[in-house]
Amino acid sequence: MEQDTLEQTPEFGRSELEVSRRTALRTVAKLGLGSAAMVAALKAGHIEDALAAGRSDALPQKGYHFVFVNHVTTNAFFTPTQSGAADACKLLGCSFQWTGSATSNVAEMVKAMQTATAGKADGIAVAIIDKNAFDAPTNAAFAAGIPVISYNADGSPTNKRLAYIGQDLFLSGVGMGQRIAALVGSGKVGLFIATPGSLNIQPRIDGARSVLSKSSGITLLPDVATGALIAQERQAVEAWWTGHQDVKGMFAVDQGTTQGIVQTVQKHGLRAKGVKCGGYDLPPALVQAVNNGLADFTIDQQPYLQGFYPVIQLYLYKLSGGLVGAESMNTGIKFVTKSTVGQYLKPNVYQGSSTSAYQI
Repeated sequence: MEQDTLEQTPEFGRSELEVSRRTALRTVAKLGLGSAAMVAALKAGHIEDALAAGRSDALPQKGYHFVFVNHVTTNAFFTPTQSGAADACKLLGCSFQWTGSATSNVAEMVKAMQTATAGKADGIAVAIIDKNAFDAPTNAAFAAGIPVISYNADGSPTNKRLAYIGQDLFLSGVGMGQRIAALVGSGKVGLFIATPGSLNIQPRIDGARSVLSKSSGITLLPDVATGALIAQERQAVEAWWTGHQDVKGMFAVDQGTTQGIVQTVQKHGLRAKGVKCGGYDLPPALVQAVNNGLADFTIDQQPYLQGFYPVIQLYLYKLSGGLVGAESMNTGIKFVTKSTVGQYLKPNVYQGSSTSAYQI
């Protein structure tokens, strides 16, 4: 999402704005979030005075406990996601647990959801990487009064989760495909995916393929599965390249495989042979690869926000008894290239290169 702000349109004028602000402020008062001065101003109908008075110094500290169910619990991609969740919890006086599966095992993730429900968690955030498996545990959570939000992956059209916080995966793949077509121009292209069918990454490769299969001059080779573990991914990439040394581009839809591509490109000097490459996410090694010219791009999908906003939304939903509903958020697609990599080189919490550096 390149544009993060909304401009006021002629159809949304001052009268509508006043009504919206009044409604929001009254909601704040109902929830006990406003200062005494704000509540008094609201009762008197003085909207501007209420705004000036502001909320109380602290949000209610309810001690809510949220559970994040993840598909690759030890993957470094989710370090900033966990930082985002931790920061939101500190802000709101909550806690969270990080659980699920280390290897995209859906049965393990479903069991983690069931355990969270049995343990009476105050909310669950889950990466929905399967079309059907998470529907029943989501329904069971709601039946127990536990709200559910999806993050990072939202692969079930029938799941009744409240909202999805993450990238529009198919459209990000489309954008990637367009970038690849422009970079390569003509020749053979290989697309790599750690776990085919896993709905946190499969829509990306589908989106890229939808573009490249129609691109004149591009010969799109069959997708390459590399596995869920980083060492395994690198080996799979190198083994594939050994049998396809006339390839003009290698691109991945997940972090581990992108790293494997860069390592293979560096080891065999493929940049000097004109091979283009790129993929997803922001570990320091990939950021440095872009800066050093070993990769053409990597894609930022804002992993920090995928932890921060689920906590915020679950907290408000729980606090308000559902009065404040959860809303889906597209965390967007941003291509990090040689010309834009500068800020990413500085240690920061948002991409996981630091656990304490917030201001860049």
